[in-house]
Amino acid sequence: MPNLKNISLTTWIFLSLLLGFVAGLMLHYLVPECYFRDAVLIDGILAVCGKGFIRLMQMLVVPLVFCSLVCGMLNMGDIKKMGRIGGMTLVFYLFTTVCAVALALGVAGIINPGEGMTLKNMETVQMAQPAQVSIADTLLDIIPANPISSLANSVMLQVIFFAVLMGALLCHLKEKTQTIARLCQEGNTLMMSMTGVVMRLAPIGVFCLLTRTFAQTGVEGFGPLLKYSLTVLVALALQCFGVYGMLFSALTRMNFIRFVKRFLPVMGFAFSTATSNATIPMSIATLKRRVGVRENVSSFTIPFGATVNMDGTSIMQGVAVVFIAQVYGIDLSMGDFLTVIATATIASIGTAGVPSVGLVTLSMVLTSVGLPIEGIALIMGIDRLMDMSRTVVNITGDAVCTTIVAKMNSMLDREVFDATLAGDGEASGE
Repeated sequence: MPNLKNISLTTWIFLSLLLGFVAGLMLHYLVPECYFRDAVLIDGILAVCGKGFIRLMQMLVVPLVFCSLVCGMLNMGDIKKMGRIGGMTLVFYLFTTVCAVALALGVAGIINPGEGMTLKNMETVQMAQPAQVSIADTLLDIIPANPISSLANSVMLQVIFFAVLMGALLCHLKEKTQTIARLCQEGNTLMMSMTGVVMRLAPIGVFCLLTRTFAQTGVEGFGPLLKYSLTVLVALALQCFGVYGMLFSALTRMNFIRFVKRFLPVMGFAFSTATSNATIPMSIATLKRRVGVRENVSSFTIPFGATVNMDGTSIMQGVAVVFIAQVYGIDLSMGDFLTVIATATIASIGTAGVPSVGLVTLSMVLTSVGLPIEGIALIMGIDRLMDMSRTVVNITGDAVCTTIVAKMNSMLDREVFDATLAGDGEASGE
């Protein structure tokens, strides 16, 4: 027993990933269909525990993002520094998103995932066409008409806008608003402590989520769409270890492999939950304790990135466009590819960081180049597994940007980054 107590939270999470994968496949292949397996285990115990943990994480997101953003602005102190960090972050996010879509189109153009696939015997469904949203409406939607409503409904871009504006004004007014500033700081301390408590349940939540996913899908889902899946995974790997790796090494002069090792617990957690929002507390804590990024930087860039930076989702959309076009025998021009890059980049802004939201915005991208949105049905069966992988890229991009911005603004403790990895307190936010 003493040995079990010494196992870090990071280790427990990865053990839960492995055990969940094995247990899920055993339930799918070895246990015959019956009421106990399907209703009691899969849709009962596993669903309640897994979804319950996600709800706990979602419970933390809005108050934590709001308090941490306000405190981050207060801690920066200098309005000019706030503007510089915000501008650098936005430029980085937009640049990597454009790179992600272009990379996805390039990889899909080489592998040709839809060639040789027939529509015979394939299930198709009619999907409602989304309303077209202009760039002007997208920009206006950032400003909350009612900030209380935005907080209540978790409209993250509007929450971020209001929190940043409030933090900047509190920083400017200083002594005149000390009570409100202190209330936000105490709220941030409370939310970080609550995060530590909830994260103790992470191994259980991860195990239940993974077990339920693979108990329902098995591995057959990859059969007819293996080429599409591999194309997405190749593009995701190139983005994560190629684009991010080169940018990280060039702009920080630090070892990217060391960074990945330190951020690995969050990547594993993101894979199991398939939601960027749920990883926000863990990302902020991990970047502070294992990478050395000051919290007043990460408390701004991480929530901001979870809302506007969806590189993994953009990659899926780029590959899906080529895949669906090839399946339906539709040729795309260079102009169509440029339209996809622009539309996917715009669609990623303000997209909620929740599971499978990429399928919703994909319909907008398909419509922009005249592809049938019914083609989304072809990839729905394996989207959950792809969603888990692209979420890892989404949150890794946020963390890479945060570290680069912190390093370029002298807000990164290099001694923490170079230190020997420690135990679970670093990953849990304790």
